[in-house]
Amino acid sequence: MLPSFPPAVLALADGSIFSGQSIGAPGETSGEVVFNTALTGYQEIITDPSYARQLVTLTYPHIGNVGVNAQDAESAKIYAAGLIIKDLSARVSNFRAEDSLDHYLRAAKVPGIAGIDTRKLTRLLRDRGAQSGAIVAGKIGDDVDALAQRALTLAKAFSGMAGLDLAQVVTTPKPYEWQEGEWQLHGEHGKPAFRVMKNPSKRVVAYDFGVKRNILRMLAERGCALTVVPAKTPVAEVLALKPDGVFLSNGPGDPEPCDYAISAA
Repeated sequence: MLPSFPPAVLALADGSIFSGQSIGAPGETSGEVVFNTALTGYQEIITDPSYARQLVTLTYPHIGNVGVNAQDAESAKIYAAGLIIKDLSARVSNFRAEDSLDHYLRAAKVPGIAGIDTRKLTRLLRDRGAQSGAIVAGKIGDDVDALAQRALTLAKAFSGMAGLDLAQVVTTPKPYEWQEGEWQLHGEHGKPAFRVMKNPSKRVVAYDFGVKRNILRMLAERGCALTVVPAKTPVAEVLALKPDGVFLSNGPGDPEPCDYAISAA
């Protein structure tokens, strides 16, 4: 429990209500409610562009104990629309930690909710399928019933992910080169660092429809000199680079409206 935190409510479009405590940024957010069963990697999850416009439920009960750091982010920002957890760690303890999860969410203006039964929510999503939902974070002393009504209104107003072309929202605005390999605990000078890959054997162009940094690192580790290009880059521009291969990343939203990606393939 977080007794000093303001109240927050998660509502699903089917009328399900979960009351808890506000974490992260104040305010409200809506999106598709999903769950992730990973035991670790909460920072990687919320910065994964594939979670754009989604409220991510973490089934592992205790979240935030190792804090966050710049190296573990899978992109330049938090893309999850909101975070749903059972317990927020009151203490951060890790030699790589640079900030707490709560402050990280707050700085990114991403609302979250803690203190709810995430097992119940996960079973509901498993049995009933994808649900539109909303998180509304109030102030200390606010009426929880009023927050619930507002959250329910927002949840029902969210039309779902069908037809949403989010690849063009999360893609890089301009091409860039990528040389970073895997993270090493004992890198150059004995300090933790990502390995800079030298003398690559193949040139690969990666279409960014919402690519994660670790995917690029894995390709770099396997000898690829990477040029990452925006989602709508014409095929002629890609072929002009004379690549040995072309990589199409995964990404968020509905693939059906991404006709430009289909044309490129």
